[in-house]
Parts: sequence; structure tokens; C-alpha cells
Amino acid sequence: MTLTFNKKSYLKLLEETKIIPKIIETEAEYQDYLTVAENLISKKDNRTPEETTLFRLLVKLIEDYEEQYYSLEDWSHLPPHEILQHLLESSETQQAHLVEVIGSDRELISALVNGQQTISVEQAKKLGVYFKVAPSLFIES
Repeated sequence: MTLTFNKKSYLKLLEETKIIPKIIETEAEYQDYLTVAENLISKKDNRTPEETTLFRLLVKLIEDYEEQYYSLEDWSHLPPHEILQHLLESSETQQAHLVEVIGSDRELISALVNGQQTISVEQAKKLGVYFKVAPSLFIES
């Protein structure tokens, strides 16, 4: 079944969502696209052809960004603290924010990020939940 696509409706939808679909370059753009995609997911079978078109495009852009910045294949050779450093940088998260995530002081967070302290299993679980990755990435093998 082919759905009729209306360019004016599509442009209006883009204006309403306040995004211009393009290659995602920052974590903030990634989060914005995720929000719009999640709103479109919630419409399920009630999406217009224009919403379906935008949804499919956003999914592709989101997948491409995740593949580039969250691909686990490239990380298998990295030590856990370097993975943590990469996640902090790519998500634009400050080390100080991890104090709340892990429930530790700034000195311990700094030691974890710099590889001076080993990340515990409990800390790895919390980091995994926060960054939406497998906790095993933070466990020394």
C-alpha cells in the first residue's frame, strides 16, 4: 500500500518539531532527534504519511550516530577508563555529574576516569545504566 505524501504537510511537521533532519553531530542533536522519534513511536498506527517518513529518516540518522559513537566493536581493545573517557566526551558529561551517578566523591571519579582506580562491578552497573551500554565495558578483562 502506497501512502500519499504531502510536501506542505511535511514542511509543517518539520516546523512543529523544530528540527531540520541532517547528520547528527552532537549529543544534544541526538537527544532532540530521540525525543521526536519517541513521540512518533507513541502514535503507532495513527501516524500520517509525513510522520512516517520523518520517523523513518530519524531512525536512520539515530542509528548512524549510535553506530559511530556507541559502536561496541571498536571498544573491545580499550581499557575501561578510556571507554569512560570517550563516553563522557561524546555525551558532553562532566566528571562532576558522575558523583551523583556512582554516589562517590570527585576524587574517586577522577581516579576512575584517569585509570588510577579500577571500576568496581557495582560502579560498572551504574555507569552502564547511565550511558545505556553494557556494564561489562567498564570491567577489566
